[in-house]
Amino acid sequence: MKKYLIIAEILLLLFLTSCQKTIDLGKNASFKIEKNVSYGKDPEQKMDIYLPESGTKNKEVFIIIHGGGWRGGRRSELTSFTFDLMKKFPGNIFINLDYRLASSNRFAIPDQTADIKNAINYLEKTLKIKPRYILLGNSAGGHLSMLYAYKFDSDKRVKAVINIVGPADLNDPGFKNYDDYRFLEKHLIDPKIADRKTTLMDFGSPIYWISNASAPTISFYGNNDYVVPISQMKILDSVLTDHNVYHESYEFNGNHTGWEKDNNATFLIQKIDGFLKNVGKK
Repeated sequence: MKKYLIIAEILLLLFLTSCQKTIDLGKNASFKIEKNVSYGKDPEQKMDIYLPESGTKNKEVFIIIHGGGWRGGRRSELTSFTFDLMKKFPGNIFINLDYRLASSNRFAIPDQTADIKNAINYLEKTLKIKPRYILLGNSAGGHLSMLYAYKFDSDKRVKAVINIVGPADLNDPGFKNYDDYRFLEKHLIDPKIADRKTTLMDFGSPIYWISNASAPTISFYGNNDYVVPISQMKILDSVLTDHNVYHESYEFNGNHTGWEKDNNATFLIQKIDGFLKNVGKK
């Protein structure tokens, strides 16, 4: 019964956001909504923007990046979790992002990391602000969040990374069991952007680009995840520690999608809140 009530609540929220220009989530969490905003010429370059009614001056921006194996998924899959984050952080701007998906005819990188930058540039130009960014993604979105922050954020606009079950080391033997690994070998990275000394799987691995200046990172991995194994957490933690990057990591009970369950989602948001408070003190 609870499951159906949750579905009904989500459908109601989606209905309200499609009919209204604002959404009230309670506890002073009221947002203006801009749906299906185009930040590029490709039909897949769309995002939903949630602006706190308290104003946008000096706000930080959460960019929510969905998973789906780099060639699937959509932003609507994270709408409910985004609403939960908005309740916890009612003073911040939220962007729920779609990006150009990979295919046998289109590489994931650099298009997908470029789309994060394109969305940032659009927001800053439109709102005339220069905020700090918190990148949050699950699975492929977690990978893109880390890769953008560690490799492509040349202006150091990313304040923090929230990585949920994202692969950090594509060379990890445990991750090579991923059923779409051969697609990644051929279509994740455009060979034109990698130098001859760097393998494509190294180039696409966030850990390869970690430095002492990398953004603080919090990570969550499932203890029964057969898609992105728990070994990824240990590898990522080790490299972040070696470079003195502030980080936190947590296991949750469940598989690759287990973080979405009510008790786990609540746990994640509590830990994210504490992490961001710690980052703010540094």
